[in-house]
Amino acid sequence: MSSDTVAAVPRPPAGGASHPVLTGAQAVVRSLELLGVTDVFGLPGGAIIEVYDPLMDSTDLRHILVRHEQGAGHAAEGYAAASGRVGVAIATSGPGATNLVTAIADAYMDSMPIVCITGQVYSTLMGTDAFQEADIVGITMPITKHSFLVKDPAEIPGAIAAAFEIASTGRPGPVLVDITKDAQQAKAPFIWPPKVDLPGYRPVTKAHGKQIQAAAQLISEAKKPVLYVGGGVVRAGAAAELRRFAEATGAPVVTTLMARGAFPDSHPQQLGMPGMHGTVPAVLALQESDLLIALGARFDDRVTGKAALFAPDAKVIHVDIDPAEIGKIRAADVPIVGDLKDVLVDLDAAFAGVEGPDISEWWSYLDGLRTEFPLGYAPTTDGLMSPQHVIQRIGEITGPEGVFASGVGQHQMWAAQFIGYERPNAWLNSGGAGTMGYAVPAAMGAKVAQPDRAVWAIDGDGCFQMTNQELATCAINNIPIKVAIINNSSLGMVRQWQTLFYDGRHSNTDLNTGHDSIRIPDFVKLAEAYGCLGIRVEKAEDVDAAIQLALETNDRPVVIDFVVSADAMVWPMVPQGVSNSYIQYAREHAPAFEQGD
Repeated sequence: MSSDTVAAVPRPPAGGASHPVLTGAQAVVRSLELLGVTDVFGLPGGAIIEVYDPLMDSTDLRHILVRHEQGAGHAAEGYAAASGRVGVAIATSGPGATNLVTAIADAYMDSMPIVCITGQVYSTLMGTDAFQEADIVGITMPITKHSFLVKDPAEIPGAIAAAFEIASTGRPGPVLVDITKDAQQAKAPFIWPPKVDLPGYRPVTKAHGKQIQAAAQLISEAKKPVLYVGGGVVRAGAAAELRRFAEATGAPVVTTLMARGAFPDSHPQQLGMPGMHGTVPAVLALQESDLLIALGARFDDRVTGKAALFAPDAKVIHVDIDPAEIGKIRAADVPIVGDLKDVLVDLDAAFAGVEGPDISEWWSYLDGLRTEFPLGYAPTTDGLMSPQHVIQRIGEITGPEGVFASGVGQHQMWAAQFIGYERPNAWLNSGGAGTMGYAVPAAMGAKVAQPDRAVWAIDGDGCFQMTNQELATCAINNIPIKVAIINNSSLGMVRQWQTLFYDGRHSNTDLNTGHDSIRIPDFVKLAEAYGCLGIRVEKAEDVDAAIQLALETNDRPVVIDFVVSADAMVWPMVPQGVSNSYIQYAREHAPAFEQGD
């Protein structure tokens, strides 16, 4: 993340040296106010109740009461993803804190800057298995950038300020601040700004000049270069710098699932998304390249397929702010550690000083792939709607200024494939963790952060039933998100794998088994029970009108139950554990690939 996105800590007015004496709970609230936080998501409980009392008096903080702590965590993620600011979630001890764990893990995998503040039992009771005690610092240690346990009220301002700095600098990520109840109750002088001392935490933002020059030289010599763009470009706020560099090199661009929107889909150099369900041109461009310019990408297994067979003839320039990512999966010929916003400027300048490569033959080949393998879908044969058509129309009617948060599964891949993304922060999804239930609370958080944009949660009927209770939060707090349920009455992606690799044995993936004539639940009735507008669409000719009605309805959330075919599959597809070269055989009615080498 660029250094200019770090939350500034306002200094108090000049004057006397005296400091107000506050309770630890008051210090929590005041610290958040001084850090410029305006919105927090949370749920009170016994170990955090002290904080909720002064929170009630704050005129600067809007607290949004969620229905489940996981919803608070995902809402904080959605807030951060849509705005670039740090998201904040608050929960009590024990189960309140452990309910945040899934969202924390999700944020860690996707480098999302969130701060989670949890209450803890009295310090004198810690380790005694006290009521609602859980070692949340220990539990979250592997899935946070850092975790603080605060037992002294005087340490609260420093811990919270440090949490924001850690979450938002370097490679962004989640930070936990766990505060004992006695620390919340006790008083101490409130000193602001606190001294933030983080020994050993020195993110490198400026790349080494020799590495920049070496990278520019490799690019000038390449015949088949590809810009392999990951989510780090979005986190760094470097989309404009990426575009300038891409146009200077003339190289093809692929944007991973986490990077959709970092480079416009309408740009002629865009080949689309790579990976297991990527476009044929994007996948083969990586596979057959002679130079991978990896920008904020981590060589994830869903992109590489079998890593040992990935892009076998390619040299690698790997740029990342996290040195731990470089060389983790694929050795880099030119490793560059730095902030992408700065590195891309330096690379652009260095490349201007060398002779550009002739990649006309490479483009002729890639353009041939684009012609031969356009992204499309086959009509359904069971009389039900095509889910791809529904999602494509949501994107087209809403337009590129909308925000689209997706759950996980087939609908996630279709939303990544069939919506055109022209700007960063328009596409929100759970990429690394693959968390079902992400969409509705993430869309809620995004709408709070971007109230003037149309925000969609594109969800499956399986995902939706995990966190749909946050519709109550949206209705009560005037957060009018739009929810599109891609309802195929099944856990679609698992069902697809069962169809392809398990002889069509659909074990426990049909959500409505034995009740084909009864809707369990009836999503329209459920939406109405939550104070939302509920709509059901079963015919393709009704899709556009329903989407338009949803966009025109802003006095409450809208839920559209799109009843689609369960037989629709996500194509293309490279099976897990094989070479990406298999995608050469992908067709609209692709045969089931055999798993193996």
